[in-house]
Amino acid sequence: MKKNAPVSDKKNLLHEPIVFFGIVFVIVVLFFFILLPLISIMRGSFLDDNNSISFSSYVRLFHNKQFLTTLSNTLKLGFIVGFFSTVVGFMFAYVKQWVKSPFKKLFSVIEIMPIITPPFVLALSAITLLGRRGLITYSLLHISNFDIYGLKGLVVVQTMTFFPIAALTLDGMLANFDGTLEEAARNMGAGRLKVFVSITLPMLASGLANVFLLSFIESVTDFSNPMILGGGYKTLASQIYIQAIANYDMRAGTTIAVVLFSVTLLIFCIQKILLDKRSYVTLTGKASRVREMIEDKSIVIPANIICLFISFWVLLFYVFLVFGAFFKTWGADFTLVTDNFKYVFRYSMKPVKDTLLIAILASPICGVFSMIIAYLVVRKNFIGRRFMEYVSMFGMAVPGTVFGLGYILTFNTKPFVLTNTLWILVIVLVMTRLPVGVRSGMASLRQIDGSIEEAATNLGAGTAKVFTSVTLPLIRPAFFTGLVFSFIKSMTAISAVIFLVSANYNLLTVRVMQHVDKGQFGYASALSVILMAIVFVAVGIMNAVLSRLGQSVDKNYM
Repeated sequence: MKKNAPVSDKKNLLHEPIVFFGIVFVIVVLFFFILLPLISIMRGSFLDDNNSISFSSYVRLFHNKQFLTTLSNTLKLGFIVGFFSTVVGFMFAYVKQWVKSPFKKLFSVIEIMPIITPPFVLALSAITLLGRRGLITYSLLHISNFDIYGLKGLVVVQTMTFFPIAALTLDGMLANFDGTLEEAARNMGAGRLKVFVSITLPMLASGLANVFLLSFIESVTDFSNPMILGGGYKTLASQIYIQAIANYDMRAGTTIAVVLFSVTLLIFCIQKILLDKRSYVTLTGKASRVREMIEDKSIVIPANIICLFISFWVLLFYVFLVFGAFFKTWGADFTLVTDNFKYVFRYSMKPVKDTLLIAILASPICGVFSMIIAYLVVRKNFIGRRFMEYVSMFGMAVPGTVFGLGYILTFNTKPFVLTNTLWILVIVLVMTRLPVGVRSGMASLRQIDGSIEEAATNLGAGTAKVFTSVTLPLIRPAFFTGLVFSFIKSMTAISAVIFLVSANYNLLTVRVMQHVDKGQFGYASALSVILMAIVFVAVGIMNAVLSRLGQSVDKNYM
């Protein structure tokens, strides 16, 4: 038997009732809350007015010039943002891991901030600073016709939002990169540029391609930034909501959703193939020795200047989001007052309470459920194991707007009426945040020799006892990673939940979007500041508790 291979034989599962029922339960949950909503969307896109199978909605859609423009816009934005996010992310990782710099802690903070804050906060700051009545463009530079809306604004904001994901991914790759070949080439007289182009980049090509595809997926599935900054530049993610909810054209909404899902699923499959190939073989182990930091001034100075320049703008956007929450009249009177906070404390505290409650409920459910799936996939051998693994990862490939629309179609009629309830919000957040916990748990379990659990079994411990007393304590870091990630993303979620909020339960992010739609940017900024403060405090408390327990959160999964 291979090390860390699944240890249970299919025939023996009937003798392990807890495992058997656990497998059945997980598969049923994944089918009902991941596959069934997707099936509902597919069904809605292929049925005509007489409930007969028809391709008419697709024919009509692909003959619509506006849709073709929207599809082209989405792909163009994805490629541009994917390229710039990869370049900027690589620059940050390169400086942090290979270049001598006194600013590495600052760069680490810059990498984390956009990940633990709502995706639209930088768009709000862009309007405050660079909009038609922006503090920089209008008040300082006296430019009255500057337009931040459209492609250029989206590229700037999405790159600033998504490059940290690329940087964190590349951090691990560069930290484990073996520089032996580079040193050998330099000893033979090759310059740094020649070595970088001929050796370093080819060896990192597969990893860089993976990061590009990851950034591409984040861009094309982004809902909030195109809604705020898109202007006339339409994207598929925002059009799903506009067609299905604003225009009440559910068939058009489901058809666009299927097209967007097809794009992201294709990219996700390509990304997985690249990851499975792992042609960048230098990452299979630690470097032969500690890499010496680059001290060549021709590299150190420009690399640090570029990263500091980008960091300055990221910090500026966050600082002025806070200032924007105190402006008396956005775009006209920049006197600092507390009126915006007084208003939101008076009229928007219910979304704050609802968001906290839902995040607190979703986080432990997601954490435990993801560890159960990881345990079953890695440690047990049963029919449907691959199905369980792949479907649990769908949250990485399915855009949030597609999930949200699917939940509306699936759980709005009997016998599964969940709309307008607390639990539909909790469930959709658990399902969309599941992949990080599962991936983290699987990675941890594969690093642990299965003989430890086998020894407990041989001593008479049952499966449940082994899982709770042996397995879970060994993978606690992975569990807490999933827990913290789930809480953060539940607090900052927007694309899936905007379809599912109701008069009974509303969320902070949705209320922010409602204020933006009305042009109430002061209220939107105030709520965003409150949301960020809650997340920062909660994450700080979690990290303090984990430190007391001797645990840490793996930021590579954040």
